[in-house]
Amino acid sequence: MRTVRIGAGAGFASDRIDPAVDLAQRGQLDYLVFECLAERTIALSQLRKRQNPALGYDPMLEPRMRAVLPACRKHGTRILSNMGAANPRAAAQRTIEIAQQLGLRGLRVACLEGDDVLAHAPSFLPFDDEPLPDSTQILTANAYLGADAIAQALATGADVVLTGRVADPSLFVGAFLHTFSWSQQDWNRLGQATAVGHLLECAGQLTGGYFADPGFKDVPHLERLGFPLAQVSEDASAQLSKLPGTGGVLDLQTCREQILYEVMDPSAYLTPDVAADFTTLRFTQQEQDRVHVCGATGRPRPDHYKLSIGVEDGYLAEAQISYAGPGALARARLASSILRSRLEHLHPEQLRLDLHGVQAIFGESASPDGTPAASTAEPSEIRLRAAARFRDPAHPALAEQRAAELTREVESLYLNGPAGGCGITSSVRHNIAIVPGLIPRDCVRTTVILLEVP
Repeated sequence: MRTVRIGAGAGFASDRIDPAVDLAQRGQLDYLVFECLAERTIALSQLRKRQNPALGYDPMLEPRMRAVLPACRKHGTRILSNMGAANPRAAAQRTIEIAQQLGLRGLRVACLEGDDVLAHAPSFLPFDDEPLPDSTQILTANAYLGADAIAQALATGADVVLTGRVADPSLFVGAFLHTFSWSQQDWNRLGQATAVGHLLECAGQLTGGYFADPGFKDVPHLERLGFPLAQVSEDASAQLSKLPGTGGVLDLQTCREQILYEVMDPSAYLTPDVAADFTTLRFTQQEQDRVHVCGATGRPRPDHYKLSIGVEDGYLAEAQISYAGPGALARARLASSILRSRLEHLHPEQLRLDLHGVQAIFGESASPDGTPAASTAEPSEIRLRAAARFRDPAHPALAEQRAAELTREVESLYLNGPAGGCGITSSVRHNIAIVPGLIPRDCVRTTVILLEVP
């Protein structure tokens, strides 16, 4: 029976690089997948592209490619990634330049385009009855492409495939669809393959990273956490593992937690490829850090692609200042009171004045379980954080000015507020809000462009 050996090189945009290098060098992989795109990151990428049309791809593209391309080329490992973000074509061109500098002649890089569907805004439909923004407010719109588009790009013979918005598990399912030549209506195989992709997509989460909880769920050697890989059979069952000598753990508990991650209905996990049913999934621990997974099924895929719609959302301002020593809490509370009074004339939205270490998450009088907090010793250091949103669609420059004024008010506490304030940080950033939506499949057309290192 043919198998595919596939590894997870990243689970988010800022993920570590060294576990991916280890997989490229020792994993004997057919495919190495970098899943780096979230709703937040594609919005940031769209902003970068608006500022510079040559950018808009993942800023970590270059260090990742420099780190793994030589080993992947040597071992015949093909790279799949959504690091193209808002600009897959520019990402492909930059990868060609990097490969050329590394002397990797003949390397082929494909960019997959078609997820940018802003031109079809009149055809957008609401998702789960959430109201759609007015078309004049929409800045960006990206459809979640599926495994069929990944398989289309791999069919060109590309060594590297770079995409924009693709459903996370579809990056993996596309490799299986291409290798095994499954029917795109083989719902049970696609459902099981989606389970495998969903298990792998967050990389270190499966091997104990996000899972770890000292004293309750202990994970060894997180400082050298290994990322997972899978040996996938033609029936889409898979053996999950990690490389010998790496930190972390891969067992029934990590698999069970990951398969439920971001899943609202395990009996109908909707992707562009299939409505996957995870309720029949079976995990079997074969040996240490080795788990067999099989049994997921599927039903016909949705009639629409899901959308990530970017909407103008003003400016976010944030500033922080620390107080330490005797009376730190009282001084921080006084500073918070000063700021609240000083900021009223700016009419901020969603103003937050948080005392980190006291009530930044659970509120002034609540303990972690929601009950009133018990009396404790006064903390010796406090970090005060002020943050707010400023919106003025008719006058965006004024919104930015008001956001900047919030940061200046915090900075003024150095000499005009309580004693001992220090360590001020501040930022103002343009924000794009994300709204979900749907688009009919016939509105989406994908294109593959193939480049080659001379």
